[in-house]
Amino acid sequence: MHLVCVIGPPAVGKMTVGREVCARTGFRLFHNHLSIEPLLGVFDFDSPSFNRINSLIRHQVIAESVVADLAGLVFTFAWDFDNPEDAAEVERLIAPAVDAGVSVDFVELCATQPVRLAREGGVDRMDHKRSKRDVAWARAHVVELESAARFTTHSSDAADWPLPQHRHLRLDNGHDSPSRTAELIVRQLRLPTLATGEAPARE
Repeated sequence: MHLVCVIGPPAVGKMTVGREVCARTGFRLFHNHLSIEPLLGVFDFDSPSFNRINSLIRHQVIAESVVADLAGLVFTFAWDFDNPEDAAEVERLIAPAVDAGVSVDFVELCATQPVRLAREGGVDRMDHKRSKRDVAWARAHVVELESAARFTTHSSDAADWPLPQHRHLRLDNGHDSPSRTAELIVRQLRLPTLATGEAPARE
């Protein structure tokens, strides 16, 4: 199994790019709203109960993916790099894969805030993220979240990456071609493809 963690700020395209990667590799996609949306019907976002259960679901899905020996799992989430608790949570979530000796890589997607705000209201977000269907609220929520958190590293410099034991690929996803970003991920991480069953050579 191969665990690919796609991280980045809201509306950067984590789910869309993740889907494109899965289409090329046969990996399964576990995007962050698969655990968020069901809980919002019961608990307020970011409440203690919401956070506990959200974390339990994510940890268990990763653990069971290892047990099921999936070819790979693409897991998407937003990581606040200024919050030490987020770093500890990331290590806890990926621990089942690490303990099993599974390859774990991180792909960080970046795009400017204006580009990301323009993506609110897009078909993908409206279809898969019910909480984002109020577009005005969704855009305001992005701005609010980013006023209190840092969802991107400062640069591609390895010194700014908090988990040096895991590969970190930083890509600009500010364009309108998630397939192009997915192709870069497949090539640079040397993921096996459905067409050949083999990892592509590095460029």
